Amino acid sequence: MTKIAVVGAGYWGQNLVRNIYDLGHLGSICDSHPQVLDKYKDKYPGIPGFLDYEEMLNDKGLQIDGVVIATPAETHHPIARRALLAGKHVFVEKPLATHETEGEELIKIAEESKKIVMVGHILQYHPAIQKLNEMIKGGELGKIQYIYSNRLNMGKIRNEENILWSFAPHDISVMLMLLGEYPVSVTSSGGNYVQPHIADVTMTTMEFPSGVKGHIFVSWLHPFKEQKLVVVGDKKMAVFDDVSEEKLFLYPHAIEWQNRFPVAVKAEAEIVKFEFNEPLKAECQHFIECISKGKKPKTDGNEGLRVLKVLSNCEASLRSNGIKIDLLKRNNERLSLPLRNGDVRMREYFVHESSYMDEKVVIGEGTKIWHYCHILKGSKIGMGCNIGQNVVIGPDAMIGNGCKIQNNVSVYKGVTLEDDVFCGPSMVFTNVFNPRAFVGRMDEIRPTLVKKGATIGANATIVCGVTIGRYAFVGAGSLVNKDVKDYAIVVGNHARRIGWMCECGVKLNEDLVCEGCGKEYRRISNEGDRIAPQ
Repeated sequence: MTKIAVVGAGYWGQNLVRNIYDLGHLGSICDSHPQVLDKYKDKYPGIPGFLDYEEMLNDKGLQIDGVVIATPAETHHPIARRALLAGKHVFVEKPLATHETEGEELIKIAEESKKIVMVGHILQYHPAIQKLNEMIKGGELGKIQYIYSNRLNMGKIRNEENILWSFAPHDISVMLMLLGEYPVSVTSSGGNYVQPHIADVTMTTMEFPSGVKGHIFVSWLHPFKEQKLVVVGDKKMAVFDDVSEEKLFLYPHAIEWQNRFPVAVKAEAEIVKFEFNEPLKAECQHFIECISKGKKPKTDGNEGLRVLKVLSNCEASLRSNGIKIDLLKRNNERLSLPLRNGDVRMREYFVHESSYMDEKVVIGEGTKIWHYCHILKGSKIGMGCNIGQNVVIGPDAMIGNGCKIQNNVSVYKGVTLEDDVFCGPSMVFTNVFNPRAFVGRMDEIRPTLVKKGATIGANATIVCGVTIGRYAFVGAGSLVNKDVKDYAIVVGNHARRIGWMCECGVKLNEDLVCEGCGKEYRRISNEGDRIAPQ
């Protein structure tokens, strides 16, 4: 029997736990909050619960085949990556990751290990959407003219992602599926009302090669819940209303020309009948069948990556006050933005004239690369990075969003930096454990992963093959030759842990409380060697 572990069993994860249990395939539950696991002990007797993800993956007695991930979006990549490397199939809730390079890496690992990556774009498993897709493909609506969606609610307001990343992936996924096209341009604008740097409301427009435009309006500051998708054709119009009991409606409205003027001729709505089943259960069943039968998921990693690329470009437009992002030009990796103030033409990123870029290099919006740098072939750098003087990156290195790499650093092949990593001046990465000048060992590269928010001090050395945890802090001049846990402060040669660091960069006190920002943490293992935010 296929056995599935659910990682993240809270707000949305509890629904995945319920469905996978009802299908008879729940193997274990993992959540970093003890109170969450406690509530499942009586509800699902005999199902083991874990606070520690690594402990669950390493428990050979569980015989887990697949991992379902329902944690915050910024954690999707590292958790999915670790599951794939452990030989598990992966179902990850939307979005696939928070950066394109992360999504591409997950797909590559899955292909190499012959494992499945599936993305939780649940609307594609909704029977009403499937019926709507049949109607469009069958020509019942005629030529599609435009499509729009409203996903509005006074709902859960997040502080780790904005409304665009929280709500819009569903509608982007559905529009790409219904139209069978990829957009040629996107525009996104919005407003930050509750928190200064997090958009609460966004309006996005996608233009498609056929001339169809798609509009997506999302908000978690709305007086009532509305989830509608409207498809307008030249024969009929269709409305998917997920709040309504009937779900799907067909409007045979028409435009007639009278005295050379167009006149709207309205007709009564028709309720479209279909056999209903719970979309989430169908989605979970699909994942299990794909594992057992070796099938390709409908919403596989590549489909998730297409949605992620659209999201990333929408985010770039949002950050640039709603400029139009031409995806055809962006695919050429060097995009000129429209004129601003009528006199200055700006590129999406800055490269000093003394630096050199190889071919097939991808550099994100707002990144700055300063004097005497060399970015080698195949390297990918995210948005908003700052690359200091005399830095070498690559080949094929992967750097996330918001990273700062100070002067005289080389980020070699095999090194991956997640978002918001700080590399101090003259710190050193290696990628071969036992190099010889006269022996070629590039096929023996040991990958190094530096997770989100980590800091590596000046002149530190990171021996290849290690993972530096989220928000960890490596002291200046340290030698790191083994994994560093999340939030750990390590110093010395060889580096040892001397305490814990808050996400804001202030050392935690003995009670695991940050005296800088007030954030509280808790221990999540019996040995006390792992912590997590409260």
